[in-house]
Amino acid sequence: MPSDLLFPDAIVVDGHCDTLGDVLEGKRTLAQHSTQGHVDLPRLRAGGVTAQIFACFVPIHQYHRGATRYAMHMVDVLHQALDAYPDQLLLAAGAADIRRAQAEGKVAAILGLEGAEPLSDSLALLRSFYRLGVRVLGLTWNFRNEVADGVMQGANALGLSPFGLQVVEECNRLGVLIDVSHLAPAGLEDVLRVSRQPVIASHSNARALCDHPRNLTDAQIEAIAARGGLVGVTFVDSFLHKPAAEATIEHVLDHVDHLLRVAGPQQVMVGSDFDGADMPQGLEDATHYPALAAGMAVRGHSEAVIRGVLGLNFLRVFEQVVG
Repeated sequence: MPSDLLFPDAIVVDGHCDTLGDVLEGKRTLAQHSTQGHVDLPRLRAGGVTAQIFACFVPIHQYHRGATRYAMHMVDVLHQALDAYPDQLLLAAGAADIRRAQAEGKVAAILGLEGAEPLSDSLALLRSFYRLGVRVLGLTWNFRNEVADGVMQGANALGLSPFGLQVVEECNRLGVLIDVSHLAPAGLEDVLRVSRQPVIASHSNARALCDHPRNLTDAQIEAIAARGGLVGVTFVDSFLHKPAAEATIEHVLDHVDHLLRVAGPQQVMVGSDFDGADMPQGLEDATHYPALAAGMAVRGHSEAVIRGVLGLNFLRVFEQVVG
């Protein structure tokens, strides 16, 4: 691990990145350091990242070719990387794999689906993705799918569909961590009512600090935390501050402070959304996690709180839900 990390032995987990899309489209590889985008294996290692959730996001323009097909290609991209770089990368099917990655100096890759579009209306597809290593399911992107309505669906957005209820129950049974980022308010209420396991909002900031539809109200943050779940501070500039172009790492730290006050020190995580959006000054790519830890220390947070936010809080919930 890099010597400039505040706590060189810390477990650092990033709850969300969109890097697989760039790799699938041939823009760059995971193995080589790039000046493009935000995440690759050299930069994850330089930033001290122990585990990275790699989201499989299907762009709307790919729906006509089949969301399941596109997501399968993204899963295959990661599996090819796992085969090609076994000395650097391992698949995390459970919490023990994250600990093993730390012990072996590797990066643990956690597979997630961002949006349930690849499931169509089939629990069999959910089970098949699970067998391929998917351990996190974001129920929606911004709009409606077979499971629920996304947050940008509008004021009359609905909650979970009958199929969505089945998906939540099957995720609980299998051991798939449910991600409620992008979910409309009615759907979030339904998930918190139905799920027997904690959930995460992997990359959603505090609406009290920045009034954006993708950010969470204090009541939503409290409700997720009360059920043992986590809220992930994200680095997306437009979720941090208005105007977005002026966002800096200090605004990220403001959101961390707020989430810690509202949710509690054991219910906050990090979900950068690297390679999915524009980043603030001071957190330009995955090498900058030491700056985030140092900033929290300057603001008076204890080592235990910093370690929790960086990764131990996620590890605890991941172990509870996934095993």
